[in-house]
Amino acid sequence: MSKRVRIFSVEDVANHASPASCWVTRNGRVYDVTTFLADHPGGDDLILNYAGKDIGAVMKDASEHEHSDSAYDMLEEFVIGRVCVGENTVSEDWEATDDFEPEETDTSKDYERNQFLDLRRPLFMQVWRANFSKSYYLQQVHQPRHLAESPRLFGPSYLEVFTRTAWYVVPCFWLPIAAYLFIRSLVQFSLGSYSLPPFLVDPSAPLRAMAAGRIVPASLTYALPSFFLGNMVWTILEYVFHRFLFHVDALLPDHSAALTLHFLMHGIHHYLPMDRLRLVMPPALFIFLSYPMTQLAHLLFPTAMANAVVSGAYVFYVLYDCVHYALHHTRLPAYVKEMKKYHLAHHYKNFDLGFGVTSKIWDYVFNTILPV
Repeated sequence: MSKRVRIFSVEDVANHASPASCWVTRNGRVYDVTTFLADHPGGDDLILNYAGKDIGAVMKDASEHEHSDSAYDMLEEFVIGRVCVGENTVSEDWEATDDFEPEETDTSKDYERNQFLDLRRPLFMQVWRANFSKSYYLQQVHQPRHLAESPRLFGPSYLEVFTRTAWYVVPCFWLPIAAYLFIRSLVQFSLGSYSLPPFLVDPSAPLRAMAAGRIVPASLTYALPSFFLGNMVWTILEYVFHRFLFHVDALLPDHSAALTLHFLMHGIHHYLPMDRLRLVMPPALFIFLSYPMTQLAHLLFPTAMANAVVSGAYVFYVLYDCVHYALHHTRLPAYVKEMKKYHLAHHYKNFDLGFGVTSKIWDYVFNTILPV
């Protein structure tokens, strides 16, 4: 075998159980014996009876079919990797408690047992150079690990700094932008949609108009409903992003580039759910995700309304990220405490349900409610 052995899950092997693709395992190794079926002295039926399964015991069973030492040597010609079961910590039996505090992961034992990612080394290049299958990646990335300090994602510090975001960065960065957009909307509702130059031409124009008292009170009757519409739109986007973008597991190609993108966007959060510096979205990532949505808003609505809608969505995004942080790390009042149990169950009980973070509304609508 090559130095970098391909790691498969038990499910990977079980999915190759036909004459067209026949895999078996023995002593932890995976063998693709598809091309050997026709040449097997005992007939292909004997192998196909154990396709997708372990053949260690049956090869030793003389009553089934006796194998010589040369048969074992020949088998090694078909090795394609090894099967790794790995540990499972996510369980339907998991129960949320008010004093939930996970134990810290022993990094050396974790890597030795699971052969997935070494938390003592930068993670990005390990995923990029992945020697594990998609099935094994998804199995392992959804088994939470816990460290007191954030593990490195990149080796160089000039890259690493962009992967760590303290929770207060989100309101400090996005609330001024949301306020600016709302002021811009008020001015446009007061003076007309085309009353302001483009942002890049004169960004201070709406602020000067506000200071000059050119915003009329009636503009609030148009801007506030648009703002509240933006709030509602965000609750839908929160659910859609979480379920159909961050958890696009079934459609994920079995390729290291796809696994790396998945890991960067959301996989790392499930892998390290209590990492304080990776619980809220870095501004650069949210700019990338929100840009198509803001452009869509300007296509669907008049300019003044679109700015208020985007402003409302940004405010609720800030609420979402701050609540998300609080759900993982803060003692909370009754309703939010219930949401904390609900969200932690998404991590530790069933990651295919419970996509709502700030509320369960859309989980009820789309029948993805998670019993806790």
